[in-house]
Amino acid sequence: MMWLSWRQFRIQALFGVGALAVLAVYMVYLGADIRDAYQAKCQGSANCAEARHQFRSAYQNTLLFLATGLALIPAVIGTFWGAPLVARELENGTHRLVWNQSITRPRWLLSKILLIGLAAVIVTGAAAALLTWAARPFDEAVKEQFETFVFGARNIAPIGYAALAFTFGTVVGLLLRKTLPAMAVTLVVFLAFQFFFPNVVRPSLMPPVKATLPMTVEAINGARNLGSIGGGSVIGGVRIPNAPDAWIAETSPLRTADGKTLSASKFNDCLDSPPKTGAAGTFGDTAVCLAKHNLHVDVQYHPRSRYWSFQWLETAIYLTLSGILTAFGLWRIRRRVS
Repeated sequence: MMWLSWRQFRIQALFGVGALAVLAVYMVYLGADIRDAYQAKCQGSANCAEARHQFRSAYQNTLLFLATGLALIPAVIGTFWGAPLVARELENGTHRLVWNQSITRPRWLLSKILLIGLAAVIVTGAAAALLTWAARPFDEAVKEQFETFVFGARNIAPIGYAALAFTFGTVVGLLLRKTLPAMAVTLVVFLAFQFFFPNVVRPSLMPPVKATLPMTVEAINGARNLGSIGGGSVIGGVRIPNAPDAWIAETSPLRTADGKTLSASKFNDCLDSPPKTGAAGTFGDTAVCLAKHNLHVDVQYHPRSRYWSFQWLETAIYLTLSGILTAFGLWRIRRRVS
């Protein structure tokens, strides 16, 4: 049974190995380049902060693009390896030949899932390991390991994603029994899941630490942005003084000393036409204007020490869901599929 599954899968396997080989060559080149730049970023520079900024700017977009691409690998595996796995057999009627042999339906399905699922995990895990190695100096310098795409493209989390995407695609194909509809449903649903889980489920996997941060001129200038498309007195990308590399899961609007949200009119006045003071910093006069209102924000965050706990917990959830889907598929093919 394994030999038959391998013969049916060998073209996809060879394509996966070829793509992985190309990726490995590029990652070795990129990793060496990042390490050279990392070692030299402050040497011969009077302004080390500026050198770090240049180092970040040089590689951030490239690594973000690679992380996004890696996030798509499980979705592609679920779509092109998982969804057609059973749907194509049922659609073409070739399953009858196998089921008329001595092998049982659940064993037939399980052997396919184990063989091709293992290949999916190996390919995705290898790609994640290559990217994690190449980006390590950058991650150490930038410390944004909890960012959505970064977290999902490093270390062991992609392995769980690959297992879940593959088994989900297989079960969808088993239920729909048509290859193209199964591929479309798998792709759309899994991409939605990759957006939903990090933004809705991940922050609540562990109870966050709560803190109140005074919005001084220095704190405002250290933030990433002021305001938002939807309007309101909001600030984004604030940093916690005693945990600058923590993952901030939630930030309240700017609040006055009595706990009320700063009015939009006062916020916009400081944003659009602050009194001229000649202040330096990212937001300059705007930061000085806002700080005069004695503001603070309430934040919920996870310290960096929880990073591996989140990695293991999230991967365990993916693998558990994958196991549940596999068990459902084995039950379904034994009871309902003719």
